[in-house]
Amino acid sequence: MKIMNCPLNGPRNISEFAWGGEVKPMPDPGSLDDRAWGDWLFLENNEAGVVREWWCHVPTSFWFIAERNTVTDEILKTYPAGDVFKDRVNFAAKAEKK
Repeated sequence: MKIMNCPLNGPRNISEFAWGGEVKPMPDPGSLDDRAWGDWLFLENNEAGVVREWWCHVPTSFWFIAERNTVTDEILKTYPAGDVFKDRVNFAAKAEKK
């Protein structure tokens, strides 16, 4: 049985989690055309080695970040997203500027 450490709930069976994609910087939504926005949203770098990924503990809907080696599938570290993302994006304010 594979175990992942949830920063909120502690060690849990991997079946309780859903993968959410690679952690990557968000571009300015107002400056992209539909194709570029779709590429950012749906295409992954798919690199071999250690990557930061979004994961969700499904029973609690808690999203966090895990560092995982994609070659060995070893989970090296997990932490709350707030450790990386300190500021919130105010989409309403960006929409009003248009």
